[in-house]
Amino acid sequence: MFWLYLLGLATFLTIALRRTRKRQKPLDDELYSKNIAIDHVQSGVAWVRADGTFGSVNQSFARTFNIAPRDLAGREWYKMFPGGEHDRVRNQYSQMLLMGSIAFDSPGERADGSPLWLNVRLVPVHDHHMRFVGHHCLVDDRTRLHELEQRLRKLTASAEKREAQRTESPAAEPAAAVR
Repeated sequence: MFWLYLLGLATFLTIALRRTRKRQKPLDDELYSKNIAIDHVQSGVAWVRADGTFGSVNQSFARTFNIAPRDLAGREWYKMFPGGEHDRVRNQYSQMLLMGSIAFDSPGERADGSPLWLNVRLVPVHDHHMRFVGHHCLVDDRTRLHELEQRLRKLTASAEKREAQRTESPAAEPAAAVR
């Protein structure tokens, strides 16, 4: 009789465990697919703790700054920007705390000292008691686009300057038409 009781209990536990796994698997798959989607949409994703230090960083984020992900862990997040930008970035952070998600463009600096231009999005994260526990820092490397925009501005300015000089100079064509 005791053996039947143990067999029934083992069967019950096996069935319950299988049902729990079936429920958990889709959630794990959904979370995995969302993480993959975020990695493809944003070039860099970092989790920043409430104390302002990096908790975790994806490969793409670290690659943007030419630094290993483990070297960023524990560092203050705003120090990835040049010193002159620290106050502006802190103000953007304050705005994020008040308004929610915020996006801005900012210059940055790679580990080797080379400049880069970033599109940064800060997204606050709250726990189930609505307490602030940190934020996500999403970055897109816009360096190439920024360089192209600067080059286009220079070319446009020089073309406008040439056009202005051409219209200001006395035209020889009307005098030739009078003869």
